[in-house]
Amino acid sequence: MTFVDTAPGPVRRTLRAPGVRVGGLALLVAVVACTGLFAGRGVTPDGVRAVLLGAGGDPTAEHIVLQLRLPRVLVALVAGACLGVAGLVLQSALRNPLAGPEVTGVTPGAVLGAVTATGLGLAGWESPAAVVVAACVGGFAGAGLLWLLTGRDRGDPEQTAVYGVLVSAVLAGLTAVVLLVAPGELGSVVQWLIGSTEGRVWQHWNLLWPWAAFWGAAAWLLAGPLTLLRCGDEQAAAAGLATGRGRGAALVCAVALTAGAVSAVGALGFVGLLVPHLALAVFGADLRVTLPGAALLGAAVVCGADAVAQLLSRLLATALDADRLTLPVGALTTCVGAGLLLVVARRRADER
Repeated sequence: MTFVDTAPGPVRRTLRAPGVRVGGLALLVAVVACTGLFAGRGVTPDGVRAVLLGAGGDPTAEHIVLQLRLPRVLVALVAGACLGVAGLVLQSALRNPLAGPEVTGVTPGAVLGAVTATGLGLAGWESPAAVVVAACVGGFAGAGLLWLLTGRDRGDPEQTAVYGVLVSAVLAGLTAVVLLVAPGELGSVVQWLIGSTEGRVWQHWNLLWPWAAFWGAAAWLLAGPLTLLRCGDEQAAAAGLATGRGRGAALVCAVALTAGAVSAVGALGFVGLLVPHLALAVFGADLRVTLPGAALLGAAVVCGADAVAQLLSRLLATALDADRLTLPVGALTTCVGAGLLLVVARRRADER
């Protein structure tokens, strides 16, 4: 039996549009990943090409490309995907467009956990598994503190935003206290405070990708409840959703994804806040499509920013004659993200 597609042309185009956009984003991710492989120092583009094509190359070039650059790119991609999905889940569950991981206590809590564990000598960059545990504990503690403070106002986006900023400020202050108590650890934790992909190896990748895959799949399974929560608690309850349980499950996924990203690359500013807005603008309100879109966009943003940071580091090192000068990717995402947020805020103010 042969089925004939009798749907009108505009309908068919609408049905295909999400797939085309996802395919375009996947191509963009592949492009920025390749750019990241070629952007670093120590090996020329021809040397990178020779290693990737298996056409030979000296052992040093093979080590840099396969043991340093490749896991760095993969970790950047997955960490960006985690932050993009976590931000969209938070904004949907809390019905707050400013509810990124950075301003809800999740990222500051994860950073505090990692910094505290490092200060106590329990974790470090050489022990990523311990960092994941410490970051998760801190992230859940930050989210739990926000949950307790909001109380019955959890469904109020404005109150949640206010409490989130306060909780984030408190946790950032506690992190500063830890650094004062253990000043000798400043050099080893500054990467968590700013956000960096420098020194990422296969051990970080092997720990990050199963964690990201599990919690990313869990977030996608919550796409239906999250879509209802975006409409408001009354509408969600009328549709038969237990709003408290749905919101709690969503927050667990968001905290877990954020903690995994922070434990791998540190606190990358504004990625989890701005990527969800871009994903919603590109894919619309159907979170079954928008959540994977946010993952791809987050991956492209972080990996692309890392590639740009490496290129800028090369230019600055040449201009300033400083071979060891490195621009952290977190500094770039924070500066660019803050600038974009100011532009959007000014445009909305002018429209009013």
